[in-house]
Amino acid sequence: MKIGYIGLGLMGGPLARNLIRAGQNVLVYDLNNDAIARTLAAGTTGSAAAKAEDMADCDVIFTSLPLPVHIKEVMMSEHGLLTKMKQGSIYIDVSTIDPTTAEEIENFAKARGVGFVGCPLGKGPAQAEKAEEPIFAGGDKATFEKVLPILNRVGAPVHYLGGVKQAYAFKVISNMIGMTNLAVLAEGLHLGNQAGIDAKQFLELLAETGANSFQLQVRGPWIVNNDFANRFGVSLALKDVRLGCEMADSWGYDARFTKQAKKFYEQAEQKGLGREDCNAVYKVL
Repeated sequence: MKIGYIGLGLMGGPLARNLIRAGQNVLVYDLNNDAIARTLAAGTTGSAAAKAEDMADCDVIFTSLPLPVHIKEVMMSEHGLLTKMKQGSIYIDVSTIDPTTAEEIENFAKARGVGFVGCPLGKGPAQAEKAEEPIFAGGDKATFEKVLPILNRVGAPVHYLGGVKQAYAFKVISNMIGMTNLAVLAEGLHLGNQAGIDAKQFLELLAETGANSFQLQVRGPWIVNNDFANRFGVSLALKDVRLGCEMADSWGYDARFTKQAKKFYEQAEQKGLGREDCNAVYKVL
């Protein structure tokens, strides 16, 4: 089986490397040559494509790209890969996009005899590198079952949610909750500082209360240690909460808490913090 992988950034790179480590025949492509080199260093079964179109004969193609517009350009444009892929091949996307775009991609692929499975991811680059990235899959069940052995090589656990709408909606909602929680945590840390509570003790004690959370456990210590290195950047966080607010609006629901959090991430980006980790929202609260 020949696998193509487009997009070797913080998330895509580790997943592609997991495939190479597993001995899969993987053809990779990215605009960044350093990202290609890091990925190919994972083993001997990977090779680089000169351009994305060179992957047209692959049996399975992955994409891990920043925005819906990038996916549409690479896969659905006049010369996009979905117009060139062979009948019966399968396209897997692990990006974070909105459910409406996902359904549009699925219909576009189906009309050309290509299967589509949406597989947004649950955690960060560290988990992805160890093949411990939760995967939330959606799409035709038979197509999903065909690629399940491949998905099990790139991450775990793999959850099947039904359609692509459910898979991508879950990921967007998860990020809405996580990023809003992070903003509240940042606010709480400022208040704890105002109260004169030792920051490290503050985190330890919060973990024993109803305020405990993934963001507290992971990003709380980073904030206290002034560690804002980019694991999941402000700009990506803003993109995801924006997608969530737009998704909610399209369903007639006013996501008020997320909209408030979005304002803080917008301020952080406006202050030039877009390439710092999303915990940099602490700096604008």
